[in-house]
Amino acid sequence: MSKLYQKKHELWLRVAFASFAIDDESIKSKLYEFSLIAFRHMKWIGTSLLENGADFNYDRELSLQKHDSLFPLVQDLKENINSIVSLYPNSVLGERMRTDDVYLLEYLQMLLDEKENTTVSAFNMQRIWPHKELRQDQLDALTMFLFEESYKEYELILVYNYMQARTENRLHFDVFQDLIDESHFHLKSFGNMMAKLGILTLPRELHPMTYIVKDLNTFVKDGIAEEEAAKEMCRELSSAIDDEELAKFFDFINYQESFHIELMKRLL
Repeated sequence: MSKLYQKKHELWLRVAFASFAIDDESIKSKLYEFSLIAFRHMKWIGTSLLENGADFNYDRELSLQKHDSLFPLVQDLKENINSIVSLYPNSVLGERMRTDDVYLLEYLQMLLDEKENTTVSAFNMQRIWPHKELRQDQLDALTMFLFEESYKEYELILVYNYMQARTENRLHFDVFQDLIDESHFHLKSFGNMMAKLGILTLPRELHPMTYIVKDLNTFVKDGIAEEEAAKEMCRELSSAIDDEELAKFFDFINYQESFHIELMKRLL
């Protein structure tokens, strides 16, 4: 089950980042929903491990294949899903995961049979924002922000998931869930923006000391400081980018970070 946890963690990332990479909105939306299902699988496997006296970690052996068209990307997903199926336990949970993945495989096969092999530009490294003319300094600031904040959101999803699996405090559980959901939305937003720029890449792997939290108060206080820093980055980016649509988006993220701080204060 520990090996399955790692594979499901990797599959969650594979499907989520495939959704970011694809331009077709219907495929993007469908794959992102499948990625959230994979994340729930991961949570359920983690709960099962803890109930049986075992543990899980966030080790991964994953590199993102930088495909330049739809069909190789879809075929790569199919192969990875098929490689996991044999690891599912003979249980109610195992059957749920298997049938979910069978449906995902059927959807992927439909894409290969019925869709066109459209171009994927998410990895071309061109750093051109569609239909906008951003200055080089603006592109550099946006690029730096997206790399740093996509890692932060990935980190927070996993850290809060790790702590949520171990708490019996209802308030803590609910706050962790809100923060996980919010970070999923931010990771999705930043991932889609990275894909538009042609710079889509996985966030770096977490060190165990990042998510093994021994002092919750210190962790939350550090987290509040990190959210304040993210708010400042949003404000600076909103001011630096001479584009009303992008500036409004980063103001929107800034206001959401303010509420995250209030959620974290509830933990204190």
